[in-house]
Amino acid sequence: YVSTVLYVLRNYFTFLKDRNFITTDLAASLPHVRIMRNAFIPHAWKTGDVKKLLTSIDRDSSKGKRDYAILLMIVHLGLRVSDIRNMKMSSLNWNKKTITLSMQKTRQALELPLLDDIGWAIIDYLKNGRPQTPCDRLFVRHRAPFDSFGENASFYSELHRYMQVAGITPPAGVHCGLHSLRSTLARNMLEAKTPLPIISEVLGHVNINTTSIYLKIDLEGLRKCALDPEEVL
Repeated sequence: YVSTVLYVLRNYFTFLKDRNFITTDLAASLPHVRIMRNAFIPHAWKTGDVKKLLTSIDRDSSKGKRDYAILLMIVHLGLRVSDIRNMKMSSLNWNKKTITLSMQKTRQALELPLLDDIGWAIIDYLKNGRPQTPCDRLFVRHRAPFDSFGENASFYSELHRYMQVAGITPPAGVHCGLHSLRSTLARNMLEAKTPLPIISEVLGHVNINTTSIYLKIDLEGLRKCALDPEEVL
């Protein structure tokens, strides 16, 4: 919580300095709080809720076609929002059925399969939903001038609007953003006995230790690790 407050204040002070409302860089004077990533348990969705979320999207509207394709990419491929924002038309290889991109977070190359349901959703969007625009990004804004999304676009409001339509209420105290759908994919792969190195490759992690964070949400796997106190003693 303290870290979140400091994060907001740092952004606000930086804004004031950039707009010349203040001359002193107050953001630099704020303390840094170290957060151990392993201290958190990633939130994962119930399988039924993911299906309800996708079903709630109005795929007859142009914006719904776009949002459906975006959510499919996160649900089935675990792509980060930043990579979806920056994805270009040239990122799709229809002959090889692959998606190739340079990850925004790590600057590493990533190649993933262009799954059939994702491919058809993108085709529907390109043919019947995407506005006419010279922008080379695959997904664009649906308000003039129909250009690319900003660097801070998180699709958070869109996600929660569809959650309301689907009647999905996140657990109390849980920040339920698009990254939670990425965590859900990791859990599903763990439950399917997918080796950790393969999960790490799919999620685009540079270090497998990052992927190991998701072991916490594999409850069935954790139960198998439980020790019998009598046997230990």
